[in-house]
Amino acid sequence: MITVQEYLREKNCESDLADLICLIAEQAGPIRSAFISNQRYAASLNTSGEVQAEMDTWSDTHISGILAESGLVSLIASEEQEKVFACRNSRGRYSVVMDPLDGSSLIAVNLAVGTIVGIYEGCSVLRKGNEMRAALYLLYGPMTTLTLSIGSGVALFSLADDGRYLLMEDSITMPEGTIYGSGGKRPEWTKKHSGFIASLEDEGAKSRYSGSFVADFHQILKYGGLYAYPAARGKPEGKLRLVFEAQPIGFLAEQAGGRISNGSCDLLDILPEDVHQKTPIYVGSRGIIERLEALPE
Repeated sequence: MITVQEYLREKNCESDLADLICLIAEQAGPIRSAFISNQRYAASLNTSGEVQAEMDTWSDTHISGILAESGLVSLIASEEQEKVFACRNSRGRYSVVMDPLDGSSLIAVNLAVGTIVGIYEGCSVLRKGNEMRAALYLLYGPMTTLTLSIGSGVALFSLADDGRYLLMEDSITMPEGTIYGSGGKRPEWTKKHSGFIASLEDEGAKSRYSGSFVADFHQILKYGGLYAYPAARGKPEGKLRLVFEAQPIGFLAEQAGGRISNGSCDLLDILPEDVHQKTPIYVGSRGIIERLEALPE
């Protein structure tokens, strides 16, 4: 059985980057343990004006603290923090962007949630997604899994009882699947989006959507198809964040042979102007994304 540490050595991953990846992966245990005792809602809003679940703030504080103390990270940008956090006296060459707990509202009904992380080299987080050194997500479902890319394909690990992450699958390739999930209210969908979803349904595509971006994407990674959170009438920017959600997930999708797009162009080619910038998201099988981009607005 191959551990994540052995995998990273075999892939010749730079030692500080490997240590950073493993440190983040180790936080799955504390986060899962905190689910039971952090079910109330905090009396605060995040930068997008949304009510923060107590687990959102706990996870953000926990992971940020661990990273700041590690000496491996120079900057941390979190969906739950208004400003980018500079780690004082750090020798770290890496900057981290993260959604500490994606889909946290689903904890109360015991559905899968996750942590999304992107890692850049250098002291900047406003970067194109295709400049990432690594991207990963932790998925807290029936199993705890780590999905990881350091730019040489996508690997899937499962957390064993002894605390080791064991390799389940390497070189994951996203197929041209037939499932889809779309967020947003259907009456508010744009004409292009409504028509495209209708065409997928006419071809036999089945809807699979939980409301947890990371969990819904994991289905697409394994089975192929499309995840979308589109622009809406009156909300052309969509809902999800370019830096914290779209770019790390898009990096993983591309490494598995898929694509990510805003409906017109590749999101990994976009240079963010603001750390909390929102964007429409279409991520999934390459052929489906290319069909979408070819449609007129």
